[in-house]
Amino acid sequence: MKRIVPGLLIAGCWLLLLLQGSVQLFCFVILPVVIWAGLEYLQMVDDRKVSFFERGLLSILLVFPVLFLCFIPEMRWLALSFVSSFLMITCYILVRYKEIGDSYSLFSRLVFGNLYIGGLGCHILLLRLLPGGADWLIIVSAITACSDSGAYFIGRALGRRKLCPHVSPKKTVEGAGGGLVCGIIAAVIFGLILQVPLNMYLLVCFAVILTVAGIVGDLTESIIKRGTGTKDSGNILAGHGGILDRVDSLLFAAPVFYYLLLAVL
Repeated sequence: MKRIVPGLLIAGCWLLLLLQGSVQLFCFVILPVVIWAGLEYLQMVDDRKVSFFERGLLSILLVFPVLFLCFIPEMRWLALSFVSSFLMITCYILVRYKEIGDSYSLFSRLVFGNLYIGGLGCHILLLRLLPGGADWLIIVSAITACSDSGAYFIGRALGRRKLCPHVSPKKTVEGAGGGLVCGIIAAVIFGLILQVPLNMYLLVCFAVILTVAGIVGDLTESIIKRGTGTKDSGNILAGHGGILDRVDSLLFAAPVFYYLLLAVL
């Protein structure tokens, strides 16, 4: 129950935002969430004692592509946001170089965070900006959430063979298979409810691809947590850890879904 009730509340708020909220409201809500995710990432990878202002500034630099896209919602300017954030991170390292013990390690972690949260995360907003974007976001969110929950419960009940033991010892092949089935079911149900302009065979194929992308996203965050000795990215979501723990699958599935939709629609 500690995991289920908060999960239902999060899902309800997310659906309400997508079904009833405008794109402007979506941007207004998503910005602080993404910035907080940046703070969680920094908490994991940067153990220096710095001021809250400096930590907040670094988080904004990491998620700058999302911030940029909220104010200039055109994909043709996306490359400029990446270049700008990379240059600003570089300038930060140059200014603070003397006070940083292992400057190259921190530089690499910040650049990776920029790509991981800012680069992948901005595709969530790009999906919302597509025609029928709210429906597409509901579809990909349902696939990743249901596959994640299916993998968790089925893995606990039936899991025997380890999926990737050196990265995430608790994840199993059986759990991944259960997650795949749940992801497909979620795609079919929500595809029928929302009447999305994709035939069912294509939607099932997309669900398989997105579920695999979500598993890769989950394992990627596990690599970060294992490399930094962190159990959860945060504790803001009761029973679900931090923001990154909740959206790690979506961060990988959203860009894949966005470019799949561009290819077929």
